[in-house]
Amino acid sequence: MITKLDAIQSLCPKAQFVAGGGGKELTIVQWHSAEITQPTEAEIDAEVIRLQAEYDSQEYARNRQAEYPTWQDQLDDIFHNGIDGWKATLQVTKDKYPK
Repeated sequence: MITKLDAIQSLCPKAQFVAGGGGKELTIVQWHSAEITQPTEAEIDAEVIRLQAEYDSQEYARNRQAEYPTWQDQLDDIFHNGIDGWKATLQVTKDKYPK
């Protein structure tokens, strides 16, 4: 789950601040970066939504990565079954988790 802290760090990666609370209740208590404009609650909330959508859109990639064979096993597959055999092995996972 994307938090408000993630959103603030995304909007202002070099900002220094003190936050209180946590998760959805997080608030900026003190903003220590005068040269960086403090984001509004609306900007933070919009960034949480954007980051969550981006994260959700990559679920297939995370699932594929977890199921793909190690690179060592993939090289062994190529050695024993050729490129076409290796592609067929990976295609099973790609079909299971389409884009």
